[in-house]
Amino acid sequence: MIITRLELVDWRNYARLEIALAPGVVAVLGDNGQGKTNLTEALGYLATMRSFRGVPGDAMIRDGTAEAIVRATVRHDDGREVLVEARLSREGRNVIHVNRQRLARARDLLGVVRTTVFSPDDLELVKGGPQGRRDWIDDGLVALSARHDALRLEVDRVVRQRNATLKAAGGRTSDAVGSMLDAWDAKYADVGTRLGDARDDLARRLAPEVDRAYADLAGAAGTIGLRYDPEWRAVGLAAALAASRGEDLRRAVTTVGPHRDDVALTVGGLDARTHASQGEQRTLALGMRLAVHRLVTDATGESPVLVLDDVLSELDERRAAALLAHVPAGQALITSASPLPQVAHIVQRVRIVSGALGEVG
Repeated sequence: MIITRLELVDWRNYARLEIALAPGVVAVLGDNGQGKTNLTEALGYLATMRSFRGVPGDAMIRDGTAEAIVRATVRHDDGREVLVEARLSREGRNVIHVNRQRLARARDLLGVVRTTVFSPDDLELVKGGPQGRRDWIDDGLVALSARHDALRLEVDRVVRQRNATLKAAGGRTSDAVGSMLDAWDAKYADVGTRLGDARDDLARRLAPEVDRAYADLAGAAGTIGLRYDPEWRAVGLAAALAASRGEDLRRAVTTVGPHRDDVALTVGGLDARTHASQGEQRTLALGMRLAVHRLVTDATGESPVLVLDDVLSELDERRAAALLAHVPAGQALITSASPLPQVAHIVQRVRIVSGALGEVG
């Protein structure tokens, strides 16, 4: 998969940008604060319908304007070309077009564009709380099959409804409250178990890939462990919800289920979050991204567009060289405030200056 042309209109600090992109490694260069990450954010948005920076949609619309447009031509490995356009609005609904046909649902775009984004914030995949690791494995599920997005959204919806019932109960139970909770528990047991099963299957497939990717980047085996094994899976979600109902009513929140689960990460048998060095943690986070990239490539038959956003500045020279040496085949955009080393095998250089295109070579 290759992005052959990208157009931005009123996106972040870009009034308008049009650029043709080459296959292979594209270096996006420029001083800090010029808009390099804003450009790569647009590519990530087309793949996931959200910002990898975790900001709301209107934050990506240029100040003083009502809407932003991201338009890209995507060439698949079988030769098909697809024109994708996303319009983000401050007031109305966002609109997505594929080959000039409006999609009924934005999530129907999932799978048309695939990207793998590495960013400095990825350190939080290891150092941060469980939410980031849940998002990482769920994003991997969606990248492998867009149908998992609907399942994830349904899990979120059911949890919100169950929580609303718990909050309305005010810590007290009744026949009506019990009946409503029974209904939501049955629904959550269904969709939550399906999401848990999908996560477990993907975690088992990812574990050896993460270990291999870590070894590639670190230059030595790190004995990486990755496991998704929440306690509720031992008894079943229905039984776990029944056992936690009293506590849930007291706290007015659902305390058990896939919305609260974690993915356990270890380095050398020790908890990576508390025992790994920052260099090991950053290498593990990169390995996690690279593992999903490899798995999606194998499963779909084509490589997602790889985006390395200002990652090299966070790595020592050895790890940076190892990452560049293991950039997968396909298209990769690498942003940097400094020239990239020769090991990157750059085919195109793009310079960004104050939200505008400088020289292209």
